[in-house]
Amino acid sequence: MLDAIQQFFNRTLAPQDDAQRVLTLELATAALLCEVVRADYQTGASEIDALRNMLQTRFALDRAAVDELMDLAAEEAEQAVDHFQFVRLVNEHYDYADKVELVELMWRLAYADDALDALEEHRIRKLADLLFVRHSDFIRTKLRVQEGRDGAGV
Repeated sequence: MLDAIQQFFNRTLAPQDDAQRVLTLELATAALLCEVVRADYQTGASEIDALRNMLQTRFALDRAAVDELMDLAAEEAEQAVDHFQFVRLVNEHYDYADKVELVELMWRLAYADDALDALEEHRIRKLADLLFVRHSDFIRTKLRVQEGRDGAGV
């Protein structure tokens, strides 16, 4: 037991190189996106596929790596008491434009099943606030996603 605790602190407190930091940011980003997928308590295949495609595109990972990342992120999101650990990491390492892009990805996930649930919108609003995304950008990203869907004939 003491060895396990010591290993945890060595991993947690040890300085991280860039490769480890990127993986941690990937996991934090994926966990926040998983929070949107889980918000309405109904996870459909269209949402899972959209999440998979987003992660593959955003992080240039192959399908196996994305599946592993999604599993880890879902597990982290399920076990997390709150969003602070994920939001803190994103706030420390993402610039404002990256945070706005992340909020837009959240909207895309919320609309992936062709229906925006009030719980999904609430979750995105809460996460956008925690990411210090201005309300005007929160609304702008929502409208951009809606317009993209309308233009696609959805």
